[in-house]
Amino acid sequence: MQTQDINTQNNPKIPAKDSNFLEQNPHLNSLANNPSFDSQNPPNPELIDACVHCGFCLSTCPSYRVIGKEMDSPRGRIYAMDAINKGEVALNQTTSEHFDTCLGCLACVTTCPSGVKYDKLIAATRPQVERNIPRSLPDKLIRNLIFNLFPYPKRLRPLLIPLLVYQKLGFPKLIRATKLLEKISPRLAAMESILPKITVDAFQDNYPTIIPAQGEKRYRVGLILGCVQRIFFSPVNMATIRVLTANGCEVVIPQSQGCCAALPEHQGQTKQAHTMAKQMIDSFANTGVDAVIINAAGCGHTLKEYGNILQDDSEYCDKAKEFSSQVKDVQEFLANVGLIAKLSPLVEDEELNIVYQDACHLLHGQKISLEPRKLLQQIPGVKLREPIDAALCCGSAGIYNMLQPEVAEELGQQKVENLLNTGAELIASANPGCSLQIKKHLELQGKKITLMHPIELLDYSIRGVKLERK
Repeated sequence: MQTQDINTQNNPKIPAKDSNFLEQNPHLNSLANNPSFDSQNPPNPELIDACVHCGFCLSTCPSYRVIGKEMDSPRGRIYAMDAINKGEVALNQTTSEHFDTCLGCLACVTTCPSGVKYDKLIAATRPQVERNIPRSLPDKLIRNLIFNLFPYPKRLRPLLIPLLVYQKLGFPKLIRATKLLEKISPRLAAMESILPKITVDAFQDNYPTIIPAQGEKRYRVGLILGCVQRIFFSPVNMATIRVLTANGCEVVIPQSQGCCAALPEHQGQTKQAHTMAKQMIDSFANTGVDAVIINAAGCGHTLKEYGNILQDDSEYCDKAKEFSSQVKDVQEFLANVGLIAKLSPLVEDEELNIVYQDACHLLHGQKISLEPRKLLQQIPGVKLREPIDAALCCGSAGIYNMLQPEVAEELGQQKVENLLNTGAELIASANPGCSLQIKKHLELQGKKITLMHPIELLDYSIRGVKLERK
């Protein structure tokens, strides 16, 4: 794959008008008069026509900034969608590869001055690719492994013991040093490289159904545990419960809840996503909660999109809209209702410099940026530092770093450099995928710096737990 310097802000390879699209992408010309999108929710031509081809999206698109090709930018993909709709270009292996390189970070949606709803366009295109484009055997195998394992905690948990043994015997260091797995399968190597440390917390799954508020009850809230989150990031869930209850919230945890559907939805696995979304809605039905709380950015964005995801389901469309209206990111919720618990410094008699990492689906998807910073700044002694290129994706993007490891590697490296350049002593990250990606690249760069979820920092502050400086 050809790459360019990730810091490049602009690229001269910009087509002027639609008529030049095929001329500037001759590899697509031979594809005319071949299959188009099927009739099941193809990309909406009206949404496509909203794009005026100004190019503002290019400098903020992570795939374009790494690969440097027009077809791997939002505008280029919109050109392709339009051409496929019109029968000028085929939907096949060649065009689908350009859709696959999209991280779905939604930075282009934030940047676009014309309000182009690229999020809806790419969301409509991915299922088309999955239904109509045969995957290669290696691609099919890795995707089947991911979609049949990661969204299911009960399937993941039995693997914890062999993974724990694998880590205790020191195999990760050997595998990564020899690059043996990378030679066999770069995608499996990418998956292994972000494997979090297995701890005793990962084996616990005994959350009570109702946890009372401390003191006077202000709100009754539901909590979504997540799938990967509840296994590999259970301390974040426990911290979330403690912070909510300390601030007057009764917490309800339905035991029937499963995956939020973010993983399959972002990859066009429509049937699986719909099934999981319906299960989630049913789990919280009749719980009488004031809000449904989520502490993972990618999950939160999908939960808030249930109304769109299930819009064609006559039984669930209204339920989905009502459910989504209740969903709140934990930082969004706490910033709005206000903290009542007393906060104490995280370090003794000194300032603590923290850099907050904006997760794409929190910043661009949910438009949440000020709330986490507002909460962190309420902790005595905390000083926030801002990185350059804060809105650029870290390369995790759900499972993107496993499916497109080369692009993800460059993005992860640059993200960590930008965070480190702030001189901060601690990184606050509100998404499990981002956290795994950043920790990996901190290790690759030989840097030891603490990374925690903002809610964990609030929990420490409320409980009076002090951080140890590294």
